[in-house]
Amino acid sequence: MLDLNRLKALHAVATYGSVGAAADALMVTPSAVSQQLAKLERETGATLLERNGRGVRLTDAAGLLADHAGRILALVETAEADFEALRGEVVGRLSIAAFPTAARGLLPGALVRLRERHPDLRIQLHEREPERQVREVTRGELDLAVIQDWMNRPMAIPEGLSRVTLFDDVADVILPAGHPLAERAEIELSELAGERWISGSPGTVCHDWLVYTLRAAEVEPDITCMADEYPTQLALVAAGQGCAIIPRLGRDFFPEGVRIVAVRPRPIRRIYVLWRADAARRPAIRAAVDALKAVSEGFQARYAADGAFPLDGHGGMFPPDVPDGALSPERAGDEVLPPRHAAGSPARESVFPAATSR
Repeated sequence: MLDLNRLKALHAVATYGSVGAAADALMVTPSAVSQQLAKLERETGATLLERNGRGVRLTDAAGLLADHAGRILALVETAEADFEALRGEVVGRLSIAAFPTAARGLLPGALVRLRERHPDLRIQLHEREPERQVREVTRGELDLAVIQDWMNRPMAIPEGLSRVTLFDDVADVILPAGHPLAERAEIELSELAGERWISGSPGTVCHDWLVYTLRAAEVEPDITCMADEYPTQLALVAAGQGCAIIPRLGRDFFPEGVRIVAVRPRPIRRIYVLWRADAARRPAIRAAVDALKAVSEGFQARYAADGAFPLDGHGGMFPPDVPDGALSPERAGDEVLPPRHAAGSPARESVFPAATSR
């Protein structure tokens, strides 16, 4: 009989391309992966790896077995999820990842709720950029991912994944206090032509989105400072090094010397939680999604209370023009950045299947 752990090792090598990369994904040593493969060779009587320069490559037999292993492991996950659903117990291990802003602003509250309600659930938290999260959920390395994309630049989501939107996060322009436009209630993005910009690192979602968005408004981006954390970007704006566009979830700290100004077209990023459709019946998945939704509702309530927004850097309030912190093209008359269709097949908004009767 084929051993599941050995099949998992072979599938990881096929997925990641090397023994070392497979070991990293499985969080074991390369020698442990090699030992599993050697045992699998003895079980099957087939050579699975052969030398290819400095590395190794899968034989035809290994490729065939790896394909079957992927299907077998998916069936095992479905069986485990169905069994947990039958018992109705929120137990076991759950790996969750989030992009940095959500890891700071949403995950702590969700983890507290889960610990209070489900003390037997063990959660492992990772901070990841969205693209990496999608890959790791697809490969089964993560159970849940809290990711973002911008409504005018959506991310392609592979088949086999389900998602639920948590909320829509509006972004505003952050200007130095002495900027000529700093006291305006609202500006057009095109009015910022010729400005210096502060952005994330090249290749990140936020950097690529800013470049795309500015050019769509016929503003050539002059990016002079690159910092991946929004508090750092705010500090650089306060120091007069440029302006930035920062979502409201990312603005939990305000240095002196910054002003927040609404901008048109309205930049909006959608924040949602993603999981493998095969695992949707797991009570732990349901519980984690419910906790994230509850915390997200609390975040929106901060913006909905009396039409007020959190204090900005000079004691004022954000403009109260976006109720519930959840502006979307369907729900508001504001001009928003037009969507650009992503390549690939996006995951549909999902609801959980009905629980199995005990």
